[in-house]
Amino acid sequence: MTENDFNRRDFLKVLGWGGTAVALSGCGNTSIEDGKETVTSYVTLPSYVIPSISNYFNSTCAQCEAGCNIMGRVREGRVLKAEGNPNSPINRGRMCGLGLSGVQAHYNPDRVRQPLLKGEAITWDKALGVIADKLNGVKGAEVAFLTGNMSGHVQALLGNYMDELGSKNHFSYEAISPAVLRAANKKAYGVSMPRYRIDKARVVVSFGADFLGAWVSPVHFSQQYAQFRKGSRPEGRGVLVQIEPKMTLTGANADRWIGVRPGSEGVLALGIINALGKAGLAIPADVAAASKAYTPERVSGETDVTVEQIEKLAALLKERTPSLVLTGSAAEGYAHGSQNAAAIALLNRVLGNIGKTVEASASVPFPQIAPTVGNRASLVSLNDGLAAGKYKVVFSYGVNPVFSAPAALKFKDNYAKADFKVAFAQYLDETAQAADLVLPLESAMEDWATVVPEYMAAPEGAGSAGYAQMSFRQPLMDKLYPDTRGIGDILLALLKQRKADKYKEFDDFYAYLRSAVLKNKVALGGKATDDDDVFWDETLSKGFVPMKGIAGAVSAKASASDLRLPSATADQEYPLRLIPAVSASMRDGRNANEPWLQESPDPLTTIVWDSWVEINPKTAAKLGIVEGDIVEVTSRSGTIRTQAYLFPGIHPDAVSVPVGYGHEAMGRYAKGVGANVFAMLDAVFDKETGELALNETGVKISKTGQRVVIVKEEGPVGGSQAGKKKIAVQVAADKVDLSKEV
Repeated sequence: MTENDFNRRDFLKVLGWGGTAVALSGCGNTSIEDGKETVTSYVTLPSYVIPSISNYFNSTCAQCEAGCNIMGRVREGRVLKAEGNPNSPINRGRMCGLGLSGVQAHYNPDRVRQPLLKGEAITWDKALGVIADKLNGVKGAEVAFLTGNMSGHVQALLGNYMDELGSKNHFSYEAISPAVLRAANKKAYGVSMPRYRIDKARVVVSFGADFLGAWVSPVHFSQQYAQFRKGSRPEGRGVLVQIEPKMTLTGANADRWIGVRPGSEGVLALGIINALGKAGLAIPADVAAASKAYTPERVSGETDVTVEQIEKLAALLKERTPSLVLTGSAAEGYAHGSQNAAAIALLNRVLGNIGKTVEASASVPFPQIAPTVGNRASLVSLNDGLAAGKYKVVFSYGVNPVFSAPAALKFKDNYAKADFKVAFAQYLDETAQAADLVLPLESAMEDWATVVPEYMAAPEGAGSAGYAQMSFRQPLMDKLYPDTRGIGDILLALLKQRKADKYKEFDDFYAYLRSAVLKNKVALGGKATDDDDVFWDETLSKGFVPMKGIAGAVSAKASASDLRLPSATADQEYPLRLIPAVSASMRDGRNANEPWLQESPDPLTTIVWDSWVEINPKTAAKLGIVEGDIVEVTSRSGTIRTQAYLFPGIHPDAVSVPVGYGHEAMGRYAKGVGANVFAMLDAVFDKETGELALNETGVKISKTGQRVVIVKEEGPVGGSQAGKKKIAVQVAADKVDLSKEV
């Protein structure tokens, strides 16, 4: 085949379709619309624009990885608000505060507006020319591309670009990653991300899974939780028990919150299994052998959970079936995090929940657009290569590792060793500032994309087991800054530098995406006879397309024979366990430059516009610390200074600092606000997955002699109750036990 020969199979690969569903594609080469636009003066308004009347366009939220489907409210050509798409099985018309703030990300005054080479503004032609020059003579193995989670046709284009470069060095990184959960689920159930049915359970026991706050797909789980709480259900009103060393938003909503010693969650799970066996529940032989030594008395001593609580929890689980047991970052963030997660997953096997409240999920039939998920192990691999001088040209998109990498990795120093660094960025964050070339991105409300969510929610009814979907992101208005470009358009331009003939039919990413969708409209629920224009318009109108996915299967696969849980050890020099807290608003800090989120009170402390360290009142009393003291939190890897907040919802052996604060760049609303807890984390990793053990850093706290009044929604501590009725119960902070009812 000559270089210009281009067969149908290659064409489908270019478009991002591959695997089993290629056989479903329509035949023939149709003409392709180039996506050109007609500019119309608003002196003469388009027929669909009526002053003061809003229009709604369906799209997909980009504020986190859940992939909620949204409707953009647009008036006179300006997007004003995002609302949930009521037809979406993911969020069912609802949105969280993080999603609502996407409008602020779009209008943010600190967006990068032009390509920048060494801080100087240049044209796009020069920027693309510089990339071509820097890649000239560079081997594919010397090029690396670092991204966050990816899916859809942008990912397909990136894969094609890496193929053209001859590079296999695509590193996918998440600063806050459920990588341990994925691996544990794969071992326990056969799938890395099954469907969790909170709405079908009679009792949910969560080991630190903050599903109402920031875990996997919180808007979706909040909808299920609302059903779970209804007394009108055939199963009756559900009971929630949250087990964690630091109270989360989910813990604050639980019927019973149990404060457990950090890292001992797996021990507690085996203790509950032991108690279930003594209560008469049939336990598989391998599980019974593994849990035999974990008597309630031993477990109580290791976890600080009373024997009475363990036995009551076992009785509750035995009585109320089906149940659901979840594991989250609070249990996974240790060197033995995978072992903790495996022990907790055994509870679902013992209780018979697999196939009932832990269901199989489906995946899309097109491998090139299926989600590529990230982890910190990927960043470590890239960092090692940079330290060794392996990579000469490094691209980054959707990640900020200079901010979020532990200081012990020395990522910023190693990143500087690359000859040329290109950052695709919406803001000048820490990683963009360290790059040689910055390419300004359109916002998610100006750009085209397709999105395949990792957690594949499904509607109720027949066919739900094989349900999969692909969501669309479309511009809700014309772009604010003419020199910004979408990531798809940039990748297409880079591909044309190397293989112009393959992509000459596509004037822009819109044309590429439209062609890819129409080539596979049968697989996307259409008919071969459907008019292309009608099918395309209807698809965009819906905002997502259901498709017949590749159904998975769940099974009780995990064996308990290789389960080994270490006993807790004390560090005399750094006696307190640091728990980096992930909030619903800040997440890993990527949205810190949105003032709505900075102004949104933390739901448990109500603190705004700063970070803080949560200390149990009993621990604070021993250290002589009161609310508002400025303290130094010191680990083996670094020190931060922040304000102390006394919080009874944390274990006395632990302290907690929220992540996402402490930026040194990124914009006026992020820079200099709070302290960066990532910078002080020790480089300790999960022994099975290589994932950073977020909760394995030991710290000590010392007073600085300074004190402030903490800025929070309800005012300073001891605020007046004047004009209000007497509260029902009042307990001193150092006397309260949130594990017990009052």
